[in-house]
Amino acid sequence: MRIIVILFIIIILASLGSALFYMVRDHGTTERTAKALTLRVALSVVLFLLLMLGFHFGLITTRL
Repeated sequence: MRIIVILFIIIILASLGSALFYMVRDHGTTERTAKALTLRVALSVVLFLLLMLGFHFGLITTRL
C-alpha cells in the first residue's frame, strides 16, 4: 500500500509541474493547464478514497 501511495503522490506532483509548465509556456491561451489541474484533482480524490478504503479494510493501521 505504501508504494501505491508514493506513486500516486509522484504522479500528482508531476501533473502539478506540467500544469505550471503549460501555464508559463502558453500564457493561458490553451486548455492544457486546466486539463493537467483537473487530472491532479482527480488523482488526489482517488488517492484519498484509496486511503480511506485501506484504513477501513485494515490495510492501513494507526500506531499509538
